[in-house]
Amino acid sequence: MPTQFLNIIDILGTISFAVSGAFLAMGKKLDPFGVLVLSFVTAIGGGTLRDIMIGHLPVSWLRNETATIVIFSSAIVTMFFGRFLKHLTTTLFLFDALGLGVFTLIGIEMAIQLQFSLGVCIALGTITACFGGVLRDVLLNEVPLLFRKEIYALACITGGLVYFLLMKIKLDADLSKILCILLIFTIRVLAVRYKLSLPQFYNSTSKK
Repeated sequence: MPTQFLNIIDILGTISFAVSGAFLAMGKKLDPFGVLVLSFVTAIGGGTLRDIMIGHLPVSWLRNETATIVIFSSAIVTMFFGRFLKHLTTTLFLFDALGLGVFTLIGIEMAIQLQFSLGVCIALGTITACFGGVLRDVLLNEVPLLFRKEIYALACITGGLVYFLLMKIKLDADLSKILCILLIFTIRVLAVRYKLSLPQFYNSTSKK
């Protein structure tokens, strides 16, 4: 898979994550600094946590000024033109879903290079893709979206498992990456489109 292609999707996914963080911060009526912080945390939180866990220091965004520029630019544009961007919610969601697949693959590939086990590789891929949103929700004092609504992390886990299966049967490496990203993207889109979620093991109508 061409590196440039992955980089473009990476940037688009980063923009989408940053914009979503900025929108939520604005919805909570945070000041401009708070919007910038939430945007930044949403976009790079998962990758930062992954790098710290595997000792990949300094963390990736400290060595990549492009990511920082993209995130802050996205946050500033959202603050000034948020009402117009809301009309692009479908487009932003699709970039977000693509970014989810790419970030999962990036995390898995880094773990494979360190010769971690299959489970650890998939876990690091999932952390890379999802935990920026978890940190964002924690800072906003909310139960993370990851734990309460729709299929999110499960898409990453499923994509990761299929990726290893494709490598096991020795399918072309680039094709395996494309299929992994597309599978995660498809699961995420279908989950939102049809409001799919994991079963709940409690009575939602019960009173305290």
